[in-house]
Amino acid sequence: MNVTSIAVLGCGWLGLPLARALAEAGHHVAGSSTTPDKLPLLAAAGISPHLLRLGPDTTAADVAPLLAGAEVLVVSVPPSRAAADRTAYARALQPVADALAAATVQSVLFISSTGVYPDEPRPMSETDAVAVPESENHLLRAEALFQQPGRPWQTTVLRLGGLMGPGRAPGRFLVGRIDLPQPIAPVNMLHLDDAVGVSRAIIEQGVWSRTLNVCAAGHPSRQQFYEAAAAQLGLPAPQFLPDGKGGKQINTDALRSAVAYDFRHDVPLAALPYC
Repeated sequence: MNVTSIAVLGCGWLGLPLARALAEAGHHVAGSSTTPDKLPLLAAAGISPHLLRLGPDTTAADVAPLLAGAEVLVVSVPPSRAAADRTAYARALQPVADALAAATVQSVLFISSTGVYPDEPRPMSETDAVAVPESENHLLRAEALFQQPGRPWQTTVLRLGGLMGPGRAPGRFLVGRIDLPQPIAPVNMLHLDDAVGVSRAIIEQGVWSRTLNVCAAGHPSRQQFYEAAAAQLGLPAPQFLPDGKGGKQINTDALRSAVAYDFRHDVPLAALPYC
């Protein structure tokens, strides 16, 4: 394995475990956090810490120190759930794309979501994402920032399924909820271990210039999964309406063909004890 210099923008719930795993594998890793209190935690994990908060006043010069000397950039900054302006996410990431123009970065791994797909009852592959006019698909807008024609770097986009793992136990997602729709719709889940593992495999195997869906192969129904998740924690099960409406099922064939990786948690129901 070649030692690589990697910058991780966003050392949060996913970014920090990924940065730590890359550092433990022998890579040179720099990582950013929005909070000063977290910087010692990054340093203790062998990650060069940088304080960086993306906002309206952020410039490419603010991002440049994180990228200094890096060959690979991982962008792991989820959109804010509270943001009313659906264009705010892409605008916040614009200084990052601007900074890349003068950086040493050759490859970008952009962490996106299967939220780019419409909620229609059919399988969804990577070509099924649509820019819905009313929401202006903010995830697609952000992906496009790092896939500009003529860019001097290559980008792989990972569209992750619903994340689960330590600190994100699915049994708490719908606790106390009633009259929930789509009981028979399939879930598209991804454990933190596999989100980290796939991301690391992409970097180390050099799988670039791709857009890939990432989730477990198993797709139990929403009702089956969330009832089991609640039972795992001893919580009341959420109540579903018998509406018979299906939902999207994420296809990961492209990922499994392109990347040599064995999922640790390919059956979501069996992954519940590891959350």
